[in-house]
Amino acid sequence: MLRIINQQTEFKAELQRICDRTNDELVVHKEATVREVLQGVKRQGDKAVLHYTAEFDNQTLNAEELRVTASELDVAYQQISQELLAAIRLAGRQIEAFHRQRVPKSWVHFGDDDVVLGKRYTPVDKAGLYIPGGRGTYPSTVLMNAIPAKVAGVPQVVMVTPPGVGKAIHPAVLVAAQEAGIQEIYRIGGAQAIAALAYGTQTIPKVNLIAGPGNIYVTLAKKLVYGLVGIDSLSVAGEVIIIADETANSQHVAIDLIAQAEKDPMAAAILLTTDENLAKEVQASVARQLVNHPKRLLTEKAIAHYGLIAIVESLAIATTLTNDFAPKHLQLQVEDPWALLPLIRHAGAIFIGHSTPEAVGEYVAGPSHILPTSGTCRYASPLGVETFLKHSSIIQYSHTALTKVVDAIDILAKSEGLSSHSDSVQRRLKPD
Repeated sequence: MLRIINQQTEFKAELQRICDRTNDELVVHKEATVREVLQGVKRQGDKAVLHYTAEFDNQTLNAEELRVTASELDVAYQQISQELLAAIRLAGRQIEAFHRQRVPKSWVHFGDDDVVLGKRYTPVDKAGLYIPGGRGTYPSTVLMNAIPAKVAGVPQVVMVTPPGVGKAIHPAVLVAAQEAGIQEIYRIGGAQAIAALAYGTQTIPKVNLIAGPGNIYVTLAKKLVYGLVGIDSLSVAGEVIIIADETANSQHVAIDLIAQAEKDPMAAAILLTTDENLAKEVQASVARQLVNHPKRLLTEKAIAHYGLIAIVESLAIATTLTNDFAPKHLQLQVEDPWALLPLIRHAGAIFIGHSTPEAVGEYVAGPSHILPTSGTCRYASPLGVETFLKHSSIIQYSHTALTKVVDAIDILAKSEGLSSHSDSVQRRLKPD
C-alpha cells in the first residue's frame, strides 16, 4: 500500500530515508565485494573478468567470446520488427537533434596589447559505455548514452552490457548500438565490466571515461575508479517526485508513480500534493492498477519501501522538499507549472504540465535519460555532450602586455614563496 502522511514533521525524515536508500549497511557490505572485483581484474585482466562473469552472472565465456562478432551485429537487424527499428531510428534522430544544439564551441578573444585568451574543447580519446541488462532490455539507454558521445566526437567508443540466455545480447540493443555508430561491444556486465574499462585487459581497452547507469555494484565500481578515469555521475535506482494540485488527474499520477516503481525494487515514487482528495484517489488508483500488473511483486516492493504520498500545505513547501531531495525526475502536474519552475533548483529532468509523462523523456524527447540519483542532482548534471568533452585554456601575452603585469606577478609570487615564478617573468623583460 502506498502510504499517505500529512504531518509536516515527518516529511523531511521520510524523504531523507528514501534519499539515503543507497547508503545503508548492505551497500557498505557490497562495496567490499566490488573492491575485490576491481583488484582481481586489475591484476589478472581477462581471466578475472571471465571468473566473475561465471560467478555473478552464471555465464561461462572464454576470452574469444567477450567481443560481439560482426555476424551477430548483422543478423540483429533481421531479429527485430520493422516497427521497433523505426522507433529506434525516430528516437535516435530526436536525441541527436537535441544534442547537436548543445555542443560547446571553442572560442578565442583578442584583447588589448595582443593578449589572447580562449577556451578549447576536445573530446576524450576513448569512452566506455555501460548498458544495463538483468531485469530488462534497454535499447533506449544505448541511444541516450552513445549519441552524445558520438556528437561530441569521441574517436573510440566501446560498449559493455551483460549477456542474457545463451550468452546472447538482445538484438534491439545491438541494433540501437549500430544506429548510434558503435561497433565495438563486449558481453560483460557488473563491477567486472567497469574494472575492465578502467584498467584495461588483454581484450578490452582501457578508456578515459565511463558513462551509463547500472545496479548498485556498477555504481559502486564507478565511484571507486573515479580519478583513474572520469565518470558521468552516480546513478542507481530511479526516482520521481510528482508535485500535483487539484487540477491533476489521479489516474495519470498513479500510473506515473507505478511507471517509476516498476523499474527496480529500490526505485522511489513520491507524490507531494496540496489536495487531500487527490492523495486518497491516487492511493486507491495505485492499488487497483497493481492487481494485474506484469511486474506486480517488484513494483509493490518498491512502493512499500520507497513509495510515499505527502499532503503539504502549499506548493511552495512542496518545492522546498523537492530541492532538499534533489530528485532524478520531477513532474509538475499543477495548474501553472511555469510559475513553479523558478522555485526548483535541484532536479535531473523536469517534466512540465499534465501531458508530459516521464516516458516522453525516457524515449523520444531528446535530452538523455541518464541522470544523477540519490541527491546527487545537487551538484551533478544529466549525461550530455559535455560529459565527453574537456576544455583547455588558451593564453598568449605579448611583450607589452607582460610588462604591464610584471609587478603584480612579482608581488604575488613572492608572497607565496615562489621566487622562480617571478624570475620567469623578469628575465623575459630584461634586455639580453
